[in-house]
Amino acid sequence: MEHKNSNHVHRHVEKNHSYRKEHNHSAHIQEFKRRFFVSIVLTIPILLLSDMIQRWLGFSVILPFQKWILLVLSTVIYFYGGTPFLKGLVSEIKRKQPGMMTLIGTAISVAFFYSALTVITGFGKEFFWELATLIDVMLLGHWIEAKSVLGASRALEELVKIMPTTAHLVKNGEIIDIPVSDLKKGDTVLVKPGEKIPSDGAVVEGESYVNEALLTGESKPVLKKKGDKVIGGAINTDSILKIRIEKTGEETYLSQVIKLVKQAQESKSRTQDLANKAAAFLFYVALIAGTVTFIVWSIYGKPDFAA
Repeated sequence: MEHKNSNHVHRHVEKNHSYRKEHNHSAHIQEFKRRFFVSIVLTIPILLLSDMIQRWLGFSVILPFQKWILLVLSTVIYFYGGTPFLKGLVSEIKRKQPGMMTLIGTAISVAFFYSALTVITGFGKEFFWELATLIDVMLLGHWIEAKSVLGASRALEELVKIMPTTAHLVKNGEIIDIPVSDLKKGDTVLVKPGEKIPSDGAVVEGESYVNEALLTGESKPVLKKKGDKVIGGAINTDSILKIRIEKTGEETYLSQVIKLVKQAQESKSRTQDLANKAAAFLFYVALIAGTVTFIVWSIYGKPDFAA
């Protein structure tokens, strides 16, 4: 059975809407944006109060309870800025599929709890500025990613909105309004000025300028006359055109564009899957290497050096 325009378009709309409902990209963007800016503001005093940063930049700032101030600021960043990664870590562990979130969540947790322990016990070297900047970078990356996904989803929505839902079918000298989904190859349709062309075809009667800007990027309306090809979704601007339908359903230009956009999104998902597998491998390697290193240096009486 041949796929029809509106069914194909509506299917894309439903999938896109369900995807947005499930993941709520707009909320994700605002969440990562808010957490990023709060964390970056708190990171500034952490950097200024960190001994290593002061040595690198050649200045000195000493405050009462400086280490405890660093601990408090880092605690806020860890639990507020790091929440998305900690939730992701728990989710991946529950699914027994460690990935990127597990790697990030483990890294920030080890850095935070070890650093907190050094402040409480006075033993070892803290990693507060490393913890803060890692969370900042990860939040920024996920914020950008969420914006990218939302932009692609909105682009897909705008594409499917282009298609009209009804067409003026010319049959036996009469004009009958029918759903675009009922159009067949070889049908002749009438397109009035200001209306959208219902599907890809060729002009059989009339002459008019057609606006294809949303489809091809052509800035000016293009003159179409008998024999010229037209694209479904383009806008007839001047005069009445009669068009013979040549393509329907997934064969149309717009459907092919939608297909390419979806393929790009799926390609991104496959890339993300590969990244998660690599992250899982790095997680196991880092966990094993870190544990062995700590044990070996502890045996030699230098566990702080292992950290």
